[in-house]
Amino acid sequence: MSTYGNFSAPIGSRRAPALRTVGTRERRSHLTAPRVPTVGIDIGGTKVMAGVVDADGNILEKVRAETPDKSKSPKVVEDTIVELVLDLSDRHDVHAVGIGAAGWIDADRNRVLFAPHLNWRNEPLRDRISGRLSVPVLVDNDANTAAWAEWRFGAGRGEDHLVMITLGTGIGGAILEDGQVKRGKYGVAGEFGHMQVVPGGHRCPCGNRGCWEQYSSGNALVREARELAAADSPVAYGIVEHVKGSIADITGPMITELAREGDAMCVELLQDIGQWLGVGIANLAAALDPSCFVIGGGVSAADDLLIGPARDAFKRHLTGRGYRPEARIVRAQLGPEAGMVGAADLARLVARRFRRAKRRRVERYERYERFAEFRRTRDTA
Repeated sequence: MSTYGNFSAPIGSRRAPALRTVGTRERRSHLTAPRVPTVGIDIGGTKVMAGVVDADGNILEKVRAETPDKSKSPKVVEDTIVELVLDLSDRHDVHAVGIGAAGWIDADRNRVLFAPHLNWRNEPLRDRISGRLSVPVLVDNDANTAAWAEWRFGAGRGEDHLVMITLGTGIGGAILEDGQVKRGKYGVAGEFGHMQVVPGGHRCPCGNRGCWEQYSSGNALVREARELAAADSPVAYGIVEHVKGSIADITGPMITELAREGDAMCVELLQDIGQWLGVGIANLAAALDPSCFVIGGGVSAADDLLIGPARDAFKRHLTGRGYRPEARIVRAQLGPEAGMVGAADLARLVARRFRRAKRRRVERYERYERFAEFRRTRDTA
């Protein structure tokens, strides 16, 4: 089913949001037109978050739902997306829907080729959701949507060459140049987390060894803390006491919290993660030469406990250091809602195309009606 073509009754839902035609001609800039609210969707491993976002990046309303049965069928997540959008459409005029998914998206931005935390393999997400909602739908990688939001409304404003790195369970990434997301020939650019930085190193779920995300991510942080705790290391005494001996309860946010309180081991672990982050950023600077690196994702909540060591390591490992300009390294500003805001803003582009097509259909229909009325008047004369 085409994204823009079929607007019949929705399949598997009780109603479809109606798109309203706006009479005034939208501006030519793809960043400012049309200034209509759109819905952004952020899909995580266990939840779906949806929000109505205006043209200035403000969230007008946000809802979320858990997806505990995610592993059984992709339809469970699709059903959740549809219900959230329908809920929001009761109170807002929904013009388009943008979806940021944690996975590889094909070059046409229709199919989720692979999602590590969901049971999606070559899933035609865009067509299925647009068919059920009867509105234009855009699908993109969640790091791309987050980078777009930070460039438009956050830490990357004013930058013409930006790289975003998202530190969560693993590492995601995105590249923006001159206002365009660089997706690569097959749509899967920006998978920085799977650069191999330690030959023969830790095994990665991707199948390789020594991937960057095995040394600088939430998983790496928790793994190191649990290994020290399991080995009865004296430096782990504080965190073991905090979890009352239950090592499996150690989490990334807990490590960050204890580091802020001065726990020496937790501070050191974040420094290690930050140093590996800086090494990887130096490699990316050698390859891409951006003006700014924006660090987002859950682990970035550690702020200078993480980003300070990353900046130091970046300066030590940067090729040509001392003889070239250095990119800025900044923390993302929009937090966990960046992917949702970016998806909604990117969806505004397909909303514009849809509205133009709809306006042309309306104009053709009006011309036909005028011609039919002319013939009726002539025939009765």
